[in-house]
Amino acid sequence: MDKPIQNKLWFHLVIAASLSMVLLFIILFTLRVFTRHGKEIEMPDYIGQNASELTQMGRSEGFIFVVDKEVYKEGTTPGTVLSQDPMPHEKVKRGRKVYLTVSAKTPPIIKMPALQDLSLRQAQIMLEAQGLVLDRIIEKTSPYENVVLDVLYRGHHIASGSDIQMGEKITLVVGKSIGGLPDSLATVD
Repeated sequence: MDKPIQNKLWFHLVIAASLSMVLLFIILFTLRVFTRHGKEIEMPDYIGQNASELTQMGRSEGFIFVVDKEVYKEGTTPGTVLSQDPMPHEKVKRGRKVYLTVSAKTPPIIKMPALQDLSLRQAQIMLEAQGLVLDRIIEKTSPYENVVLDVLYRGHHIASGSDIQMGEKITLVVGKSIGGLPDSLATVD
């Protein structure tokens, strides 16, 4: 190869490498500025505070508050923060969105589970899983020991699939066998 051509090739390679290094330095510097690298703060604990006050404060503390979901929890004041993401004491950057789970004002409407013909234990578990409260157990003579014969809400039969508020009290009518009698006689009320 000719000496002038070889010199041009090396010259262009040096220029390309230099420009690549400068471009890489500019990119890393701007990333450091835009991501606020090393400027983290500790996330405050907002659990138990009023969510509407936090969202009205907005960016005053350097965070954006977003009510992510509402969950009914008995015994809590409506609008109270139950949990937050990111969690308290995590290292975060200013301007971060804080997702809040807030206590709902009213319990949600759920469907009444099918409890009839289940064992008492199964019915109790299903009531608890749905957020309903077992108020009373009424025993009624039946050949089927500890089987749910009827489900009552406020003293009246409630059909499975009916709309009901979470937290309501339910009464179960449960079979109680009479010892020593044949099954055909035990069904007499």
